[in-house]
Parts: sequence; C-alpha cells; structure tokens
Amino acid sequence: MKYIIQQSFFLLRIRYYNGFIGFLRRLFFSVQGMKVGSGTILPKLFVTWPHQVTIGEKCSLEPNISFKYDGVWKKELSIRIGNNVFIGAGCEFNIRKGITVGDNSLIASGCKFIDHDHGILPNKLFRDQAGLEIPIEIGEDVWLGCNVVVLKGVEIGAGSIVAAGAVVTKSIPSYEIWAGIPAKKIGERK
Repeated sequence: MKYIIQQSFFLLRIRYYNGFIGFLRRLFFSVQGMKVGSGTILPKLFVTWPHQVTIGEKCSLEPNISFKYDGVWKKELSIRIGNNVFIGAGCEFNIRKGITVGDNSLIASGCKFIDHDHGILPNKLFRDQAGLEIPIEIGEDVWLGCNVVVLKGVEIGAGSIVAAGAVVTKSIPSYEIWAGIPAKKIGERK
C-alpha cells in the first residue's frame, strides 16, 4: 500500500509541478506585456521584448524557443503566433520587422526565422551596413519539418509543407510541397 501511495504522489507531483511552473511563466511574461491565449502553457523560453509577442489559444510550445527581437525597442507587436500552433524545441525567431504564424500550423524542432540581412558593400564592415528588413508571413495549416530556415520577405501559403532542412528564400503558394537548399517545389497536396 505504501508503494502505491508513493507512486501516486510522484505522478501527481510531476503533473502539477509542470502546470504550476507553466502558470508562473505565463504570469511573469504577462506582467511584461506578452499576450498568451487560454490553454497555452509556456515552457522555458528566451524572449527579448515580451510586449512584442502574442501567442494564441491552445498552442503547444516545447522548451528552449527563442523569440529574439533584434531591433530597437518599439511598442507594436512583432511576433504573432495564431491559435492551435505547435512550435518544436529549439526554434529561433530572429526578428526585426515582424512574423505572423497562422492558425493550426506545425513548426518542428530547430526551425529558424530571420527577417533581415546585412549589406554587402566591399569597403565597409558588415556590422556597419544596413540590410533589408522584410516581414515573414506563414499561412494557416502549414507544416515545416525539422531545421527549416525561413528568410526575409517569405510568404508561405495556407496548407503548404516544407521538408526538413530546407532553406526557404522565396514565397511558396498554397498547398505546395517544397524541399532543398534553396527550397524548390517538389509536389502538391491533393
């Protein structure tokens, strides 16, 4: 009997501990201005400016996601995550202008989103050159495989799939399947 009580206590402790810590994280980021929808539990995150991030309802986020706003402080939202979105462990949102992720999208582990670059003039240091900053748009019901890199100005249409390891440098129409470096169309969803 003692063994059953110990095991029950152990399971309940883990279940409620994770929920309680998630609640504390949500409270911590909410005080700093982050908007988090109901049913979304926040894991361990890195966020530069929480007030520039909004996360929809019933989202599933894995640990070590980085919401890095790489620009100067501003009041407006820069990172918008829709409802019922899955974001895998270790994803990085390196944003200056903005990114929008549509509802019901799946983003696997290790994906990176970068909406800016550096200038390439030969007689100046890279860090001293201004580059382009163009927002990223990801439609609804999009699936990005592991370690996909999405670069500035890309729009991924609703229902599209991007294979693992792809580097997306141009926009993808709705319901297409893309893969490769740079990513190219390999099929359509039917």
